[in-house]
Amino acid sequence: MPDTLAEKPAAPSEPPVKFISGSGARRAAALLLGMGADAAGAVFRQLTESDVRQIALGAKDLKKGPSTAVPEALKDFIDAMEKVGGDAPAGEEVLRDVAMSVLGPEAVKRLFGGHAPPTPVDELLSTTAASEPEALAMVLQREAPQTVALVLSSLEPDRAVAVMEHLPEAQRPQIVRRMAVVEAVAPEVLREVRQALTSELNALVAEGMRKVDGRKAALEILRRAPTAQQGQVLEWIGRDDPNLAAELKNKLFTFDDLSMLGDRDIQALLKEIDTAQLTTALKGSTDEVKDKFLRNMSSRASQMLADDLQAMGPVRLQVVEEAQANISKVALELAEKGKLTIVRATDKMV
Repeated sequence: MPDTLAEKPAAPSEPPVKFISGSGARRAAALLLGMGADAAGAVFRQLTESDVRQIALGAKDLKKGPSTAVPEALKDFIDAMEKVGGDAPAGEEVLRDVAMSVLGPEAVKRLFGGHAPPTPVDELLSTTAASEPEALAMVLQREAPQTVALVLSSLEPDRAVAVMEHLPEAQRPQIVRRMAVVEAVAPEVLREVRQALTSELNALVAEGMRKVDGRKAALEILRRAPTAQQGQVLEWIGRDDPNLAAELKNKLFTFDDLSMLGDRDIQALLKEIDTAQLTTALKGSTDEVKDKFLRNMSSRASQMLADDLQAMGPVRLQVVEEAQANISKVALELAEKGKLTIVRATDKMV
C-alpha cells in the first residue's frame, strides 16, 4: 500500500497530495506571499513568463498542502539563506561565476577587481562648476584652448555659456572647435588640468577614461550665440575642418525649431518639401510642430495629413530623424536665399 503523509485516506474524489515543503517553486511562492502584493509585483516584473508559470504551480501546490505549508516553505527558505551565509567565502566565487556567464570576462575583471569606479567628470570638476563665470574665465583665458574646451564641456550648458561670454572673442572659435571633437579624456590630461587650475579644481583623479559630450556642449553654446557670431565661428572652423563645420551648422537648427517660424515662412517651406517626407518627419515631432504645419495648409490637405499620421504604423527612429534633418536642411537653404527667416530661441523679438 503506498505511503502518504495523511494518517487517514483521502476521499475517493480527491486523491492524496504528497507535500514537500522544500520545493523551489513552493518556496518562491511562499516568499512572495510573505513579501506582500507590492513587493511581489515588483519581483514579477523582473521575471520571465516561464518563471511566473513555475511560481504559479508552486502556489497551487501550497493551496493543496496542509495549513502549515506556507510557514514551512518560508522556514526552508530561511534555512537555505543561513547556509549560504555560513559559507560566505565561497559566495564571491559563486557570484563571480554567475557574472562570468552573463557579463563576460572583461566585465567580471572590471567589476570584481576591487577597484573604485572612475570619478565622473562633473564630480571631478565640481569646484570649477561652482566658480563664478567671470572668475573662471579669467583663469581659463590663460590656458590652452584644449584645456578650456575640456573644462567647458564638463559644465552645465548655461554656466558654460556664461563663462564663454567672458572669454576673449578671438579665443572662442578655437575653443568651440575643440569642444566639438572631445569624446574621452585620459587621466594624465586631467592631472594637468588639476595642476593648472589648483584653486578651481579640488578633486582626486581616478584611473580610467571619462566620457565628455563636447559636441553637445559646443552646439548649446552656438545655439545661444547671436546669428552673426555663429556664422563667424562656423566659418573659422570650416577653414580647418569643413565636415565638422557642416555638421555643426546642420544641427544648429533642428526640426523642432520650425515651430518658431512665421506662418508665411512655413508656407514657403511647404512648397519645397515632399508631403510623404513631411508625414514621416511629423511622426516623431512635438504637437507644437504638427499644429504649426497643419494650420498653414488647406483644410483638405490638413485633414489628409492628419489622417495619414493617424493611420501610419511604427516607423524606425533613424528614418524619422533623416526626414526631419532633410526638411531642416531645406529650411536653412531657403533662409540663405532670403526666402524665409530663421528664428532661434535666443533671438529677441519686438
